Amino acid sequence: MNIFQKIQERYIQEFTENIPFDEFLLNIIVVAILVSLLRLFYIRFGNSLSNRKKFAANFLPLALATLLVIMIVKSSIALSLGLVGALSIVRFRAAIKDPEELTYLFFVIGLGLAGGANQPILAIVSFLVIITLMFCNKLLTKKIAFKNENKMYVNIHTDQNDLKKITNILTDILPYVELKRMDTLEIGLDLSYICKTESIDQLEKLKNDITALSNQTKLSIIDQPDLII
Repeated sequence: MNIFQKIQERYIQEFTENIPFDEFLLNIIVVAILVSLLRLFYIRFGNSLSNRKKFAANFLPLALATLLVIMIVKSSIALSLGLVGALSIVRFRAAIKDPEELTYLFFVIGLGLAGGANQPILAIVSFLVIITLMFCNKLLTKKIAFKNENKMYVNIHTDQNDLKKITNILTDILPYVELKRMDTLEIGLDLSYICKTESIDQLEKLKNDITALSNQTKLSIIDQPDLII
């Protein structure tokens, strides 16, 4: 008996007895398709300030890794206990800056769990219901904009502490201003805004008015055409 026959008898046969191969492939395909659709939804309709395309690239490997782990441990109590012990000593330090990112990660893990538990129909139905509700919520809260030009990310680093004064400068010049983040410094503030501009003249006036606050005030403007506001 050659080595290939031994592998087939010991490993492949054992695998197919615990997890039918056709079901295994079906679950992987279903989860991969659903997660890919979720990735497109997040990139299009997400509100996170981070690079959504880069962040969403983690969805597929995370979902498939979750599916693999659940498929391996669900047939063995010993493996399940071993997994709990292993995870108890592992600390993940991923920087989640926005609660929305955490929400989508839980969604991805949920799809992976459904696939690993051999529940593809549950995964499909849950995905359709949740995505539909999320889309309706976007419509109801008026968070969707189908035009994505003239959006920008404005960061102001200053030694001034008057938040209202700084914000009023922006709102007096720009048609849309939304404060997204504020960090207090030892002296001054670090402010992050999502804004919309209509002309270069507005940006010129914004630059002059913001830098006139003090010599220590720094202005950074980054074009963000993918922002949804």
